[in-house]
Amino acid sequence: SIPIAKQLASIKALEKGSDLEKAFATAVLVYNNYADPQGKLSKAETKTLLQTQFWHFIQGQENKPKYREIISSLDEESENKTDFEDFMILLVSLTLMSDLLQEIKNVKATK
Repeated sequence: SIPIAKQLASIKALEKGSDLEKAFATAVLVYNNYADPQGKLSKAETKTLLQTQFWHFIQGQENKPKYREIISSLDEESENKTDFEDFMILLVSLTLMSDLLQEIKNVKATK
């Protein structure tokens, strides 16, 4: 598989893209690399993706009820697959509850 940085670099429209645009493009590329040909993930694949690619955000969140609710929903046997939109909602939800978010907010920007 082609590294994400190389995939990102191949997107001509993002050559002069902002950091935010590149961050979202990276999320899309990571998702697409895990997704099936229809662009979807099983619940188990979604959980694996979060645990491998989003570990620092979810680490230590195991005791939070909302986190347990999200993860337990991914453990349910279901034919329903996760599409990109649902995946992004999961990412945002997990980010908002993450202890890492506060640490990131406390980073001072240097000029």
